[in-house]
Amino acid sequence: MSVRFIHASDLHIGRKFANIPQPQDGNIRGRLMEARHGAIGRLAATARARAAAHVLLAGDSFDTATPSPVVIRQALAAMGEARDVTWWLLPGNHDNLREAEPLWEEIARDAPGNVVALTDAEPREMGGSAVLLPCPVAFRSGASDPTEPLVTMASGEGMLRIGLAHGGVTDFTDSGASIAPDRDRSAGLDYLALGDWHGRMAVSDRVHYSGTPEQDRFKHGRRGACLCVAIDGPGALPQVEEVETGIFLWSETELPLHPRQDAAAALDAILPGAGRRDVLLRVAATGWAGLPDQVDLHSAAERHAPEFAHFELVTEGLGTHYEAADLDEIDRGGALRLAANALVTEAEAATLSEAERQVAADALARLYAYVREAAK
Repeated sequence: MSVRFIHASDLHIGRKFANIPQPQDGNIRGRLMEARHGAIGRLAATARARAAAHVLLAGDSFDTATPSPVVIRQALAAMGEARDVTWWLLPGNHDNLREAEPLWEEIARDAPGNVVALTDAEPREMGGSAVLLPCPVAFRSGASDPTEPLVTMASGEGMLRIGLAHGGVTDFTDSGASIAPDRDRSAGLDYLALGDWHGRMAVSDRVHYSGTPEQDRFKHGRRGACLCVAIDGPGALPQVEEVETGIFLWSETELPLHPRQDAAAALDAILPGAGRRDVLLRVAATGWAGLPDQVDLHSAAERHAPEFAHFELVTEGLGTHYEAADLDEIDRGGALRLAANALVTEAEAATLSEAERQVAADALARLYAYVREAAK
């Protein structure tokens, strides 16, 4: 008596990615939204490749409680196309039962026969060998462990007990009280499939977060994945395989600099050599750089940015090393030199706030760039 299934969560279908700037000649938000919808097909393909008849979605399949009719119907249609797979959809904190009641009513009414809305905390048979024990989220923020009902949920003798829940075992979530990390033992579970945390995490041998199949933030530093879980029988340890399903890589990297270093070359050295179109990259420059190197750094960033899905250069942690020769390039004694000297004074003034000093430093860097460009 065995079972094999795909564990996934947090598809957040319909997310608009308003926090990502939309370039004038690009459509990164549209590409990100399409990748989230496309995760359905990639999960189905993974299930077929691993001979898994079930896909367990542990909450937040939709990004909001009120997705558009188009988003709902296209998601259900995509799941319906994978007729050989049963999709088990659990309400999470984003698509919780209270706020998303019309959504779940529509799914129950219009979903294909292979899509099951788990809106009740009641055991459901997964074929003839396993029982799925769902814990749907009723409210966006709860006051108790959402997995408490698992302790008293019944299952037939000799059946595999698979728990499905959404919430945090630590304080990384705002969706309610923490889940007991030993819930598998207290509820006699063979496996507890969790959602809410967008990164992959093994809480224990039997308790796992799959993470999202398509990443949506600068946090986890890897492409999205799902888990293929195989359990040979009651009491057997689950065999858990991570399967990469994400298209986009959200990556953060630090660029430490020092004075007289070729900042542009240093940036070039840390950039990925291939696949840039599907990479969202945030580079945090730290340390110190002179005015010429800062201008070269920004020019290099502007040159490389169009090659990426999204490129962001963060310079709040980069200090400016001022040299008289650089200021002389702006002006040796006229009005521009007076302005440059004033900006240096403000950029180094202990009486000003960090934000005010940064504004002065940025203004000086722009002034240097303008003068250097005009001299070409």
